[in-house]
Amino acid sequence: MLAPGAAVLAQQVDLSGHVRVLEGEHGKASSHDENVVVWLSPLDSPAPPRPIRNGRPRLTQHNKSFEPHLLVVPVGAVVEFPNRDPFFHNVFSLFDGKRFDLGLYEAGTTRNVSFDRPGVSYIFCNIHAEMSAVIIALDTPFYGISNSKGEVDISEVPAGRYLRRVWYEAALPATLNTLTREIRVGAEQQSLGNLEIPASLTVHSHQNKYGMDYEPPSSNNPGYEGR
Repeated sequence: MLAPGAAVLAQQVDLSGHVRVLEGEHGKASSHDENVVVWLSPLDSPAPPRPIRNGRPRLTQHNKSFEPHLLVVPVGAVVEFPNRDPFFHNVFSLFDGKRFDLGLYEAGTTRNVSFDRPGVSYIFCNIHAEMSAVIIALDTPFYGISNSKGEVDISEVPAGRYLRRVWYEAALPATLNTLTREIRVGAEQQSLGNLEIPASLTVHSHQNKYGMDYEPPSSNNPGYEGR
């Protein structure tokens, strides 16, 4: 026989919601509602760990881009950074989140980074200014990423109280903070809500790892080939 309250604690709920990205000062609806991350941080008890599916997470350098552009991993995950281009790359992140500099490494090699604390890491290449990616390390397994229709789902969430948080690359941190809400998950609450996210940042605008503008391509640069 279950102890009092055990049935409620054992209950798991599949949650769904919808996000809409608004662009410009007049809040025009965007045609791109994907890659909004919504996650739930438990308030009643620590979040249970979940195994990483499909092996170690990977951010591949290919065709002078990072694949995928957005990667969500659990805190403690080791992420692989394989170079699949026929020339050098120099991967770094010197902003909020995990700070690292993998240095210059050649085609066919891989370097690894442990994301040992929660946070958002913006990833760039010191040779190719057009390359960028984002890795979000979460201390909760309850998260979802919106698709092109703005649909977002989080499955198998135990009943209880949670803090709902939201991230979007082109939204200001202060704007995202206003979307933080406490929600209660249970049989009568299966919605993440409808979220409108004002996008006001210019994505991918950055300097190199020395805090300077990128230099024009040069044949003396080890990453020049294929540019």
